Amino acid sequence: MKWVLVGLIVTSTVLSDLLQSHEMKRQGEVTDFRPSAMGRLFAAVLRRRLLILAIVCMAVSFFAFLELLKIADLSFAVPATAATYVVETFLAKVVLKEQVTWQRWVGAALVASGVLLLSL
Repeated sequence: MKWVLVGLIVTSTVLSDLLQSHEMKRQGEVTDFRPSAMGRLFAAVLRRRLLILAIVCMAVSFFAFLELLKIADLSFAVPATAATYVVETFLAKVVLKEQVTWQRWVGAALVASGVLLLSL
């Protein structure tokens, strides 16, 4: 059961982060901080379905993590859910077309090794 929760946490966290990144790039930088402009920005954010989905995914991840903590030690839960870094690094390259340096690939491989050790 704990690995099912880890899978749910990883999936929902990765989806949330990808959707947030996509929407933030689509929105662009905020330069006008007047109250009226912030109100329009907030209204625009509420119309972004992918951003709302990202928030829902974040909530799923949070509550799944709480459930994981009920059945597993923190010393297992935190390192196991670090698998999100591996998946996000790969998807940042493939989906978001970001530059990923070799140092980040090595870091992702080390994290994957640590998660693999936890599974033994």
